[in-house]
Amino acid sequence: MSTDHAVEVESLSKRFGDFIAVNEVSFHIWRGEIFGFLGPNGAGKTTTIRMLLGLLLPTSGRAAVLGYDIVRQPEEIRRRIGYMSQRFSLYQDLTVSENLDFYGRTYGVRGERLRARKRFAIEMAGLKGRERELTRNLSGGWKQRLALGAAILHEPEMLFLDEPTAGVDPISRRAFWELLYGLAESGTTILVTTHYMDEAEHCQDLAFIYRGRIIAQGPPDRIKQTQMRGEVLELDCAQPDRAIHVLRELGQFDEVALYGSLVHIVAEGIEGQLAFIRRTLEEAGILVRSMDVIAPSLEDVFISSVRREE
Repeated sequence: MSTDHAVEVESLSKRFGDFIAVNEVSFHIWRGEIFGFLGPNGAGKTTTIRMLLGLLLPTSGRAAVLGYDIVRQPEEIRRRIGYMSQRFSLYQDLTVSENLDFYGRTYGVRGERLRARKRFAIEMAGLKGRERELTRNLSGGWKQRLALGAAILHEPEMLFLDEPTAGVDPISRRAFWELLYGLAESGTTILVTTHYMDEAEHCQDLAFIYRGRIIAQGPPDRIKQTQMRGEVLELDCAQPDRAIHVLRELGQFDEVALYGSLVHIVAEGIEGQLAFIRRTLEEAGILVRSMDVIAPSLEDVFISSVRREE
């Protein structure tokens, strides 16, 4: 394993009977970077993490985390990493301070070091003054910060965050990511799974995972430059739902999808079809306000990659 890599994965697979949850995935994570796994629920993100943590034995393939083999040395890995699952594993009837005490001792942190690490976690999470508050009384965003504080009490070399912002409001999600940037800048390697496109944009390296396979990989900007099939037309019109139906009925576009109140149409040579699209919609009684060929979003590229895979 390269000393520059925090994680190396080669042809890792996991089967449950006839079901292939993870299908020969390969990737590496550089030390000190934020690596993102982007994919829908059931794509294989959590199963991959559980294998890397030594909680599930792989069916085939190999992987190492921080230089330790996931099958032969899982305890060595768990001593050196922090883990935050999509369900907050905090004790709701304990206070903020008591939760940190409990997790610190679980990680073997005691005495003056525990007191110092608690001070750091509380400051980092913005929980100063709330140490005696019961955890169940915290909002989702504050619980999320507390869970992150608990995961870093033992100063792990690497953090595994599995859908850490699921169900949390956008403002709290942004604040959480500011904390992650700070940790990465201090040298902590972070693997984060998400199905939020805006979060995936913040990762330094990214892998699209779909039906257990990695279907695209690289820095977000490079993925957008190299993995997109076709061009993207952004359409602002009245009755966007009806416009989507009319355009899909034509059967000549790679993708027609709603993005907020706008419609994205993907196809090769889309610029040459502007007049035809406008005429088709206006003949259907749909007012076209504007049409612009735009750079693809990460969501456009993900959808294109999924279609290519299928």
